[in-house]
Amino acid sequence: MMKLLTLGALSAASIYFAQSYPATAIPDNLKKNADVVIRKNLKTAQINKIDEITYQYNKVTTVMNKEGDSKAAIYIPYEKGDNISGVKVTIYDEAGKKVKSFSKSDFQDFANNSSGVFYSDSRVLVLPYTSAYYPYTVDFSYEITDQNTVFIPSFAPFSSTNTSLEEAQFKIINKSGIELRTKNYPSKYNYASAVESGSGTEKIYTYKNVPAIENALLLPDPVKILPKVSFSLAQFNLAGRKGTLTDWKDFGTWCYTNLVEPVAVSSPGIKAEVAALKLEGSTEDKVKKLYQHMQSKTRYIFVALGIGGWLPMQPDEVHKKGYGDCKGLTNYMKALLNEAGIPSTYCIINSSSSPISFDPDFPSMGGNHAILMVPTEKGNIWLENTSQQIAFNHLGYSTADRNVLAMTPKGIELINTPVYKAEQNREKQILKISLNEDNSITGVGNFSYTGSQYDSNLGLVNLDPKEKNDALKRRFSILNFEKVEMKNFNNDRDKAVITYDIDFKTNDFSKKAGSSLLFRAVPIFESQVYKTDESRELPFEIWQSFEDDYDIVFTLPKGYKIDEIPADSNISSEFGSYKISFVKDNDQVKVFRKIQLNKGIYPKEKYNDYISFRKKILNMDNSKVLITKI
Repeated sequence: MMKLLTLGALSAASIYFAQSYPATAIPDNLKKNADVVIRKNLKTAQINKIDEITYQYNKVTTVMNKEGDSKAAIYIPYEKGDNISGVKVTIYDEAGKKVKSFSKSDFQDFANNSSGVFYSDSRVLVLPYTSAYYPYTVDFSYEITDQNTVFIPSFAPFSSTNTSLEEAQFKIINKSGIELRTKNYPSKYNYASAVESGSGTEKIYTYKNVPAIENALLLPDPVKILPKVSFSLAQFNLAGRKGTLTDWKDFGTWCYTNLVEPVAVSSPGIKAEVAALKLEGSTEDKVKKLYQHMQSKTRYIFVALGIGGWLPMQPDEVHKKGYGDCKGLTNYMKALLNEAGIPSTYCIINSSSSPISFDPDFPSMGGNHAILMVPTEKGNIWLENTSQQIAFNHLGYSTADRNVLAMTPKGIELINTPVYKAEQNREKQILKISLNEDNSITGVGNFSYTGSQYDSNLGLVNLDPKEKNDALKRRFSILNFEKVEMKNFNNDRDKAVITYDIDFKTNDFSKKAGSSLLFRAVPIFESQVYKTDESRELPFEIWQSFEDDYDIVFTLPKGYKIDEIPADSNISSEFGSYKISFVKDNDQVKVFRKIQLNKGIYPKEKYNDYISFRKKILNMDNSKVLITKI
């Protein structure tokens, strides 16, 4: 009798879900902050043998508003040789009434890279669909058989903000006889947890009723908030190459043998190329000359061919054609160094704005970018090979402060990339401003950027003069320039410093108060509005440490005297420090301002303390100087 009741209940639920998904059935707590609500997300992975996994997907998503369209995009990523079947898409309206159905023949086939692919075995089937009304629901299912078993996707509730979940289930069935390793990564903030059931060769992991993560100010990447379960086969296949994945050493040996060594090949052209450079000096001098030469003759273009898209292009092909992706350009640079007798190490890394490292205790295939490390007596040199403009031995904010998979003949070593301190991520700003009686100002300025602030200015390098000036107007919009001109722009690729000068005029900077003029002490400052939040539910992250150091000199109009200047201020907290001071000097007011911010993830209970710290800084930046007509 119990079995009959259970089966009956399951059948009733299946009929409900098969027929209708009314938006009114979504619990209120899952509607809060949600652009989309995942009604169900059912995945099954059946591992049949070392070179065959069959995945079944069925995902039902209700799109609450226009912002949710992209989160419910209908697509199937695949590699050439994968078998895709059972493709079905059904669209429902707000009431749960069926609107339209689609099949595989309605999909379009593209190369799977948004930046434009030259060569690729990675493909994606896409169904373009736009709804004229909200909410609507997408029921999407398909089955795919994959010969590559080195990648088994981790199971998390979702990956983006403003997404909530009713139920997700991942069933993994291992019929291969190969050990399947799993690791559960709980949420550090108790946001959700996976329930495990089953035993032996069949396990089920489930999430239920997970509310949306609001895209709040300074929110850490959701991957740092949510739980996940990761999987890895002890033996695997990648594009016909079989290997062992039980520890970093064995896996690293396979990677080196299959991904690095086969393309570690020089050529007469490369030999002649290196010989023509006539390298001299220290190892660092030679590496720099080779690196900047490589930058001058290559450009980045995505390539995803060979051993599942992980095998780099042959260095001679990059040498002849002058292009490659991160793998090909890194391997080409490695070949140049080899020819010069300088050893280097090919490294795989997670490139992301917020640092993500590999787990030393759970070896698995991963990463999305390749860089090069050159060991020297003075320390490691790190080379980002995809940019023609980035400085020598400088890693950007998307690759600093995390570990890499360094591929050596003896296996993989996990090595940390550099961490830049606040004083290394520096902006130096020097302004000389003439105050005019009509409330306008004219001035000149000198700007210098290092570290992550160097990175944020690299986008200026390839702009023409007008585009540079327009960029300044947007960046320093607080000044509302009447005119501004950038001059003497320089990207120092030896020292990782960007500098430029500006010449500007802006109206209505000061305000008249009788026979006096009133103006703010710091002309250029962050105008961010900071609000306290008593109901903050999650931690906040300061992504980068940095230092801003300003020297500002105001020259008074003729016939005016300094009447009142603000008091000096010095603020310190665990989040950083701020100092501003004022000096009267005849017909000039000099302002010295410095702020340092400390990166880190801070508990939600300290959020309002941080807001208070930033508000105090804003108030001091906006403090006023009073000058009076004599």
